[in-house]
Amino acid sequence: MINIYRKTALIEGFSYLILLFIAMPLKYFLNIPEGVKYFGWIHGVLFLVFMVALVAAAIQYRWSFKRIMLYLIASVLPFVPLILDKGLKKEYSQKTK
Repeated sequence: MINIYRKTALIEGFSYLILLFIAMPLKYFLNIPEGVKYFGWIHGVLFLVFMVALVAAAIQYRWSFKRIMLYLIASVLPFVPLILDKGLKKEYSQKTK
């Protein structure tokens, strides 16, 4: 389950970066709203999938409320999910050894 959560978090994180740094500048600087229209919808679906994966991982690994909130808040900050993924990878690779 942790690998599913990690992959979901990374995909959602990258979709957020694309939305922020490609689609939104296209809309507001070049007057091309289609990027936000379509990619915003895709990002929204990916965020919902991320939330399901977060809840599933939290239940399976008995994460604390504080940890769940950390991952939830991190999901709306650019680049932070990528940083947290390194820690998750390290933590759960050590637990499986």
